[in-house]
Order: sequence, then C-alpha cells, then structure tokens
Amino acid sequence: MVGVRRAGRAGRVVAAVAAAVLLGGAVAGCGAGDEGASSPSAAAEVRTSPIADRLAKLPAVVDGAKVVVGKAEAPRTVRVLVDPRCGYCAKFEAAGGETLLKLADEGKVRIEYLLASFLDRGGASGSVKAVNALRASVDAGRFAEYHAAVFASQPKGKFTDGLLLRIADRVPGLRGAAFDKAVAEGTYAGWAGEAERAFEATGMRGTPAVLVDGEPVGTKDGSMFDAAAFARTLEAAGVGAGAGAGA
Repeated sequence: MVGVRRAGRAGRVVAAVAAAVLLGGAVAGCGAGDEGASSPSAAAEVRTSPIADRLAKLPAVVDGAKVVVGKAEAPRTVRVLVDPRCGYCAKFEAAGGETLLKLADEGKVRIEYLLASFLDRGGASGSVKAVNALRASVDAGRFAEYHAAVFASQPKGKFTDGLLLRIADRVPGLRGAAFDKAVAEGTYAGWAGEAERAFEATGMRGTPAVLVDGEPVGTKDGSMFDAAAFARTLEAAGVGAGAGAGA
C-alpha cells in the first residue's frame, strides 16, 4: 500500500503515511502527511538520467492536466502518479520509471504523467515549483529528459527556482528566455493545481502509483522499485515485450 490520505468532515486531506507488510517486508510510499524526500537516495547534487540520450528523443504533449510521453501509435497507455518531492517516487523513477521510459522509446507504451503536489502543504516543499518547471519543459520539447533529471536531483530540502534552473542546465536545449521566465514567474502554477486535482480524482491515496487499465501494478509486491522485476510485472499486465494491443 502506498501512503494513505484520509479526508476529514470538511473534506480536507489530513493524511498519514502507511506501509503494507508483505512477505516480511514493508512496501511504502508518500502520503499528504509525509515530509517529502527523506531517504538516503535523495540527491544533494544535480544529476541526469543514464538514458538521457534516449529520453531526449521522446515526444511529450500536454493533454488537459496530464503530460503524455511517447509515440501516438503505441499500443498501450500507462498512467504514472508522482510528486516531485516524494522520496519513494525518486526511487521508482530510477528503477520502474526508467523501465517504462525505455518501453516508450521502443514504441510499446505511452505514459500519462499526473504530477501531484500534495507534499507542498502550503508551499513548504516546492512541489508546485517543480511541477511548474516540468510543465514549462514540455514547451521546450525536453520533458522526458528533464523529468528524469528532476527526480534524480531531488533535494533533501526543498526545490527552489535556482535548483530547478541548475538541473535545466544539464538538459541540452532547455534553458532559454521562455523557460527561465516560466520558472521565475510560476507561469504554470495554476496548471499544477489542475494536475493535483486530477491526481486526487483518481482515488489513489499516495505516490508513487502506476495504473494499467485503471488498476495499480507493482505496488503491493514492491516490483516498481526494481527495474527487472517491474518489467516482468508490466509484461504480466500486457505491457511491453509480447504485449497485445489495446489499453
């Protein structure tokens, strides 16, 4: 089970984090009551993806409150729910997330990203800043590469405009007047709010989550945190090598 979120009488989310014990191990995630990145894997320095060259070629478009990555003709669609400040999301992106992106590069899947920001708790963590910058990276045609770099560079503190720009420095072709202005002025803060509401509308109670045909995969068994294991999980769900068409 991922982090649990509970609604109070007034409908406000006052969640706490829960863990599901499975086969003697705990599979956990981030909920709205979590502090964000706190795991040893949280990076202090700016990093890029080991498959950055492949990600640079991946198309990305905005579809309402989602960012869709991959080729239009891909036979399957997978939805990914992440918050930029969630430490478990960073672990997922370095493992199962990279597996999904490789499949997208091979034309086997399209990925719909719902970028949550519930960890902000009034702006304390910078999730909205990160989502705003990620949305701006779509306009520059560099979303997939920048998305991977943002999670690989997840700070132990909060995302700032300066950090987001330093990460962008590592993504060729991203920095420019339009992108820099969007980061500095929060051009897409409103869109970040739409994305958060779309995340809440899924009924999922935390991040990370991967949905295939509306059902979560790789969560209970923790395979989403292991690249090879998650590839097998996806194939069992009909996504990837040997997968049939239809989503």
